[in-house]
Amino acid sequence: QVQLVESGGGFVQAGGSLRLSCIASGITFSRYAIGWYRQAPGKSRELVAQISRDGSTNQIESVQARFAISRDNTKNTAYLQMNSLKPEDTAVYYCNAIWGSFNFWGQGTQVTVSS
Repeated sequence: QVQLVESGGGFVQAGGSLRLSCIASGITFSRYAIGWYRQAPGKSRELVAQISRDGSTNQIESVQARFAISRDNTKNTAYLQMNSLKPEDTAVYYCNAIWGSFNFWGQGTQVTVSS
């Protein structure tokens, strides 16, 4: 059974930091590209950052220089370090693992940033 479990969300004031974790089980983690997505109330889900199997990364413009995605294949875990958080970063954050036709999602973790 494949599971992606996100953790690390919470309530933080603007300017604060959080680190999200995504622990995978039931897959060969190193084969998968990992993405962090977010969905704010009333908005569609959007890709925030992604990391390929070889470790190359990219982020959307609105989080560049603030967020960093990383992975530790020895721990089957991906991370999203979020610094200088803004109220507009408030959303449910989801982890996604994709390899060919295989595509898995976590259940999400809430991030709330107060002004």
